[in-house]
Formats: sequence, structure tokens, C-alpha cells
Amino acid sequence: MTRGPYETRLDPALWAYIDAVNAWYPPEILGLPIDKQRAVYDRMSRAFHQGRPAGVKASDGLIVAAGRDIPVRRYQRAGNAAKAMVLYFHGGGFILGGLESHDDICAELCAGTGFDVLSVDYRLAPEHLHPAAYDDAVTAFEWAATSIDLPLVLCGESAGGNLAAAVAQATRRHISAAIGQVLIYPELGGDESTGSYIEHAEAPLLSVADIAFYRDVRSAKRQSPDDPTFSPLRDTDFSGLPPTVIVTAECDPLSSDGETYRDRILASGGKAWWHEEPRLVHSFLRARTTVPAAAEAFARIVAAVAALGRGEWP
Repeated sequence: MTRGPYETRLDPALWAYIDAVNAWYPPEILGLPIDKQRAVYDRMSRAFHQGRPAGVKASDGLIVAAGRDIPVRRYQRAGNAAKAMVLYFHGGGFILGGLESHDDICAELCAGTGFDVLSVDYRLAPEHLHPAAYDDAVTAFEWAATSIDLPLVLCGESAGGNLAAAVAQATRRHISAAIGQVLIYPELGGDESTGSYIEHAEAPLLSVADIAFYRDVRSAKRQSPDDPTFSPLRDTDFSGLPPTVIVTAECDPLSSDGETYRDRILASGGKAWWHEEPRLVHSFLRARTTVPAAAEAFARIVAAVAALGRGEWP
């Protein structure tokens, strides 16, 4: 890939991360069959895995649902009575990822907040088109809300941010509705003719062409772009949502989605805060141990989750 205007705009340490990702998962890989893309992505995820912090234990389980079981992994800090549970939805464009790909991120989120974290292995496209992932996400919420005696905080990154937002909107009037949500560079179905979609159409690690590819793989025939379970920004009612923190990357076509979502919540009388991390790119969570700006951003994310889980506004 050519670095273009990003050559000097991004820090050398971030370029080292971008180059490392592309060495594993180059842009042209989108032309390969999905199973081969997954194999490469999984190998890349293992290469970036940082291990779990000391004192964090993880246990796998299943949420039994009609016609399917949803694998989940629960992270807990030893010797600690958690005061909240984080329901975490991983990224991967709705076609990649699972419990292993974001294992260390979930473990660090548990260690940093002291909360339990429940990572959800929702069904992936193209084998399972929309609304399969959404249905799994809502089912996981309903199970946690009725089975775990802890306040819930929704959290997701990229595709997982879409799921977290859709779950928040669908369950906002549930008796055990989430007390907060943190969305990390989420894909929310915003206006692609303006803002970051134009300015950063060819950003490193995620382009508008990539977004279109993932959306098309996920879509069933006659999928309506105005379906809020598919594109949360297409909802017509943003009232009653939990206090929301959105963290995006400046050099990411999806950044404007975060800004728009914040504005819709505020206009509906809710609480929302959006922060665009300067000179970072999509997927910066994996750069948190090598890029200082990404480390600072991750620390802000952990702090936001911790505050919301305590019932405080960050």
C-alpha cells in the first residue's frame, strides 16, 4: 500500500504497527475465501496476543438458545467481588474473530476495571447473515440480565460496537437495562457522503471499500439499510439510551459515526460523550502496548467503562 498523506501524519511507532498488521493481513486478502481470511486473521491475533494479566481467570461456557448455543467466556479478577459485568462484543467486520481474537483485551479490561467481562462469540457471516449476530447479542444480554446479579455495561469495538449500540436500543426499556455503554470505533451505518467517510476514505487498515465489503457479506437479500438492528444510526428514536461513551480514531472513515451518534443521543436528552483520538487508526486497540497514543486511548476506555459500571459519569 502507498502511505500517501498519512506518511508524515502518523507516528513511526504507529506505522510499525500498521506494517505488522499488513504483513499478516494485507488488503488484498479480501479477495480470498472467507475461511482463508479467518485463518490468517486468527494467526495474526495470536501473534499480537499479550497474555492475560496476573490474577485474571477465564472460564468458557454456553448460553443455550433456541436452535443454537452461544459460546461465551467470562473473565474474573481473583479475590475480587465485581460490582458490574461488561458484556463485550468483538470486532472483525461480522465475518472474523471470536473468543480467542480479543482474549487479552477482555482480560485487561477485567483487570483494569475489577468488573467481570463476558465475551460473546456471536455467529458470523456469510454462514449466518443478519440478523444472526444481532440475535445472539440480544440473547446474551437477556441471559446476563436475568442470570447475573450485576449491573451491565455494554462494550464493543468496530462491528462489536454496532452490536452493542443495537442491543442498547433494543433493550433500553428492559427491567435490567444496561447502565452504560462504551463504543470503540463503531460501525453504525452513518452517512457515507460526508465527514470522515470522505476525508479518510483510504485510511490505513480500514477503507470505505473495506466497509462496503463487510456490509455486503453480512447482508441478506433485500436487507434494508434503514433497519436500526443493522444500522443503529438509522433509528428514529434515541431517547432512553444508557449513558454512552464513544471513542474513535481520527484516521478512520468510521469516526463520523461516533460524532453523529453522540449528537443524536444529546438531542434526545440523553448523556453521551465522543472523543476522537488524534492521529490513530482503526483497530488501534492492538497497538496499545507499542504505541503510546494507543495506550493512552485504551486507558481512557478502561476508565470510562469503570466509571459507568460504578454508576458515575466519566
